[in-house]
Amino acid sequence: MSIRSDYEKKQAERERFYSSYGAIYATHQEKRYVHPFQIYGNVYYVGDSWVCVHLIDTGDGLLLIDSGNVGAKHLLIHSIWEMGFRPDDVKWIISSHGHLDHVGAATFFRDMFSTRLYLAEPDARMFAEHPEFSFLQDSPDVMDDVFTPDEVIRDGDILTFGNTTIQCVLVPGHTEGCVAMFFDACENGRTLRCGYYGGFGFNTLTCAHLDEMGDTEHRMWKIYEESILKVADRPVDIFLGNHCENNKTLEKREIQKVHPSPNPFIDSKEWNTYLMSKIDDLHAFVQEEKQRQL
Repeated sequence: MSIRSDYEKKQAERERFYSSYGAIYATHQEKRYVHPFQIYGNVYYVGDSWVCVHLIDTGDGLLLIDSGNVGAKHLLIHSIWEMGFRPDDVKWIISSHGHLDHVGAATFFRDMFSTRLYLAEPDARMFAEHPEFSFLQDSPDVMDDVFTPDEVIRDGDILTFGNTTIQCVLVPGHTEGCVAMFFDACENGRTLRCGYYGGFGFNTLTCAHLDEMGDTEHRMWKIYEESILKVADRPVDIFLGNHCENNKTLEKREIQKVHPSPNPFIDSKEWNTYLMSKIDDLHAFVQEEKQRQL
């Protein structure tokens, strides 16, 4: 086979891959770039238009909650620079769960900047025993791989990074190791409570996927609901999204640019309202899945 024909064959394979996954994972990720902005106090948005990444300036280094999609580390690095920070000041990354669209730059930051990686214990175990459930095999970059975290998170852990203390609660559902996080942010002498939920998607709750994972009785449906109820009533002033659709991140940003006061990200009812709506969505989803099995 000639070099040219081999190249054309590989291009055709890439095109087939992108036709299946590219719209979500790989194709033209620069089109999803979002100019970074301050949400409140020391909390900043450095994610794209699909996957959220939040930066917290702890006064003793930078903390990232999630590290973006696979293949988009260059966007994250540029966003950090544009926000006025240095990527090499990122000392810690907490991954909300172990899927490819939330751990994209984690290993790069550790290799490049000695960033310490945090992941909930169940998803750390998933990486070790069933890396295929991370979906990293769908990444177009053969260099992407799962990682062994520097620190594992367990239910109830309280983690302190500089001026920021984060209470972690495991909320299994989307993955077994989804983690919710609660912490305070202060601006002009006003302290507000931030809440972050580790993953809402139902794509991992289909009968087919649960069966593949060994949950043939589909217990994770009930576990998902219990996780929501576990934290839905916690006081949260600022609901931080896992994906932009969760809390309408970009819509609020557009409002913020025109009307910065009152801050559109401050809403003490949004956390509970959204989480409880996911229970209704779950019930509808489960009924659809049961109908498919008939």
